[in-house]
Amino acid sequence: MRFVNGRQRIVNDAGPGVGPNGSCIHKRKKIRAAWEAGGACKAEKGLWVMKHIAIGIFGAAALGLMASAASATTLDTVKQKGFIQCGVSTGLAGFSAPNDKGEWQGLDADFCRAVAAAVFGDGSKVKFTPLSAKERFTALQSGEVDLLSRNTTWTINRDTALGLNFVGATYYDGQGFMINAKKLPGVNSALQLSGAAVCVQSGTTTELNLADYFKKNKMEYNPVVFEKLEEVNAAYDAGRCDVYTTDQSGLYGIRLTLASPADHVVLPEIISKEPLGPAVRQGDDQWYHIVKWTYFALLNAEEAGITQANVDEMKTSTDPNVQRILGTEPDSKFGTDLGVSNDWVVNIVKAVGNYGEMFERNVGSGSPLKIARGINALWTKGGLQYAPPIR
Repeated sequence: MRFVNGRQRIVNDAGPGVGPNGSCIHKRKKIRAAWEAGGACKAEKGLWVMKHIAIGIFGAAALGLMASAASATTLDTVKQKGFIQCGVSTGLAGFSAPNDKGEWQGLDADFCRAVAAAVFGDGSKVKFTPLSAKERFTALQSGEVDLLSRNTTWTINRDTALGLNFVGATYYDGQGFMINAKKLPGVNSALQLSGAAVCVQSGTTTELNLADYFKKNKMEYNPVVFEKLEEVNAAYDAGRCDVYTTDQSGLYGIRLTLASPADHVVLPEIISKEPLGPAVRQGDDQWYHIVKWTYFALLNAEEAGITQANVDEMKTSTDPNVQRILGTEPDSKFGTDLGVSNDWVVNIVKAVGNYGEMFERNVGSGSPLKIARGINALWTKGGLQYAPPIR
């Protein structure tokens, strides 16, 4: 079948009973006369066309149904296996790293627990998969993990070409540089690093930003590239490079793991925007909404003054906003509309606290990193953390 001047035309292989010159061919003698009369040939042509159009329509519908079913199975799959498989880093202090007992800790790890609490009412129903920068996206795309919460920068390429959906920026960061001040005395700016050997992890926005920064400032550098984070750490600590570059928050965490942390200085320059956040696969809106609104719930809870210590008490609040957040408003169904229980935010806060509590415990004043909230403060306190309302 071809289109000629906007019309369907049957040519050559147009279907059964149609000859190469448009003549009708049929072996059954009983209808030969009718065929020769001309009407049957046209009728058979029409039936053949209609049949194949119908096959195409039903085939497309079937594929659509299959795609729809496949894209809506994450929550069901998670519930069936009884836990969330969460992709994290191979070990970055403050974000996701195992402690002495092998328990994963950090801002990213706690976010995984928050999602588990929203889905199961229990933040412990999560298993962690450590992933290198190179492995992380394939693991999410293939379904090896249900959620990627691994100090990953939100970019247009990852949001489109890689088929991911980022739920928000759980940590606003920027790329920086760290040096051994004893080996590079007098260096107090990244603009003094021309000719330096720079340790960097491959497959990251960090590697691309590094090239842009040195090119823009007409400086030379020698990249020392490794795939795994621990390899980069070891190379820098052994003195194989002069400079370490990654997200500034990461530098503070990595410095704590070095042989002589006090010898190392994080330079003041921030050379990029690095909104770090969790991501899920595209094509499953329900799962995307659950993970996204878990993030928003953490922020809304902090803004409303709901903490791990007072959440049970706050359930008796008469404040309509607090009631909506905690699911105590009469006839509330925000949770069930989302696909979880109406007390989902209560479960989240009981498991990990609000966003501020997570921040301070893992990377802020209550952690060895002592990073100030800065732009990661709530919007009401001059920061960028802002959530749509639960209403």
